[in-house]
Amino acid sequence: MSHISDTIIRIKNASLARRKEISVSYSKLNKSVLQILEKEGYLKNVKESGKIQKNITAELRYENRIPVVTDAQIISKPSLRVYYSAKEIKNLRGNRLGVAVLSTSVGILTDKEAKKKGVGGELLFRIW
Repeated sequence: MSHISDTIIRIKNASLARRKEISVSYSKLNKSVLQILEKEGYLKNVKESGKIQKNITAELRYENRIPVVTDAQIISKPSLRVYYSAKEIKNLRGNRLGVAVLSTSVGILTDKEAKKKGVGGELLFRIW
């Protein structure tokens, strides 16, 4: 979990500093989270690099020189895990913008996908 929070905070800080790309250490969890953020339009060109020391690089997206990622909030932490059932996911979003990412039994999903598939899981973070 600490890898995910580090990755999300790197994305947030890089967008605030107007950086072009970020580089994070490779893990399957990082890879799937970055692919979801790419699919949702927050990142582009997520690529693996290196053979011995694997890394993942991702370009941040900007629209009219304004970063697409404005903020992020880490929800689940090692000291406090936050879980939502399939029924509770319907109330998760409310009027909020952005995407919530969950770790479910069928993989890493956005709140929309989890609601559609009818599965619950650990709420990792929100990004908007």
